Amino acid sequence: MNKYEIIIYWSDEDNSFIAEIPELPGCMADGKTYQEAVSNAEIIINEWIEIAKELGREIPRAKGRLLFA
Repeated sequence: MNKYEIIIYWSDEDNSFIAEIPELPGCMADGKTYQEAVSNAEIIINEWIEIAKELGREIPRAKGRLLFA
């Protein structure tokens, strides 16, 4: 189980929930429901990590909750 923070919000433009994983650059998913967006994000996180390993790229350590000033 990955422990990366997932930020979920509604997008009127996309008519979907958007799930962003800030610690993994460019990693995001969407879904018609909140639950679908979370499920898709979990899949994309695993794919992001798998591809990063194949390319020999560093995989950021999950820091958990991000703090905003």
